[in-house]
Amino acid sequence: MSSDQFDSALDLLRRLPPHSTSANLARICALAPSLTEDLLSSVDQPLQTRQCQKTKKEYLLCDYNRDGDSYRSPWSNEFEPELGDDEDGGRPSERVRKMEVEMGRAVEVYRELYYEGGVSSVYFWDLDDGFAGVVLLKKTTPKSSSEGGWDSIHVFEAIDRARTAHYKLTSTVILHLRAANDALGDMDLSGNMTRQIEQDMPVQNDGSHIVNVGKMVEDMELKMRNLLQEVYFGKAKDIVGDLRSIQPLTEANRDKATHQEMINSMKR
Repeated sequence: MSSDQFDSALDLLRRLPPHSTSANLARICALAPSLTEDLLSSVDQPLQTRQCQKTKKEYLLCDYNRDGDSYRSPWSNEFEPELGDDEDGGRPSERVRKMEVEMGRAVEVYRELYYEGGVSSVYFWDLDDGFAGVVLLKKTTPKSSSEGGWDSIHVFEAIDRARTAHYKLTSTVILHLRAANDALGDMDLSGNMTRQIEQDMPVQNDGSHIVNVGKMVEDMELKMRNLLQEVYFGKAKDIVGDLRSIQPLTEANRDKATHQEMINSMKR
């Protein structure tokens, strides 16, 4: 694989519409198959859902629960489709699996309180000096003249130390809003945002990890939601307000002239 090809593919994806990332990523992988693994692990794309064959519950697909063409269900802890007899698939240890289940239950409560629906999944895996995981949340609106989607991906590492743990959290939000009607026309607001934080927190037992990671994820989502509302939507509102005004043009020009006249009189 050429590093120039990989950099060019990432550069191209950054310039294409965010809501078409999955389709464009598939096209690039078809053109350059040698880039597939690196692109799938490097590019954030809207999360896909699948139904667990054993529990019939929905779960989210990502690169962290994937092994080839199979995905591990957080409900059954089994890969679907099943892996070969000589493949383990990287399942977490018994201790980490127990924390994964507990974190999944906590995230379900959080999702219902904040999103009032949607799908969430949690995946943990072992590290030499701790463990790591990802918390996934997805909420979409029914397809109609107006539709939208929110995907949040929170990847973290927890490094165990004496009575404390060092956490590193990388959060990505993918937002897509689209509306189309006769009065508004076609409107499409899409984009993504990534933020990172590191923090040391006290740990008494494995349950402390659930509380600490949950608090970091909740705080990060709140900050990113506020940032999107104040900066992203605020800027879009300012631009639309400058381009289109409800006030008639003659009144706007008269107000500007009066304003300029007052400024000139103050300078005298």
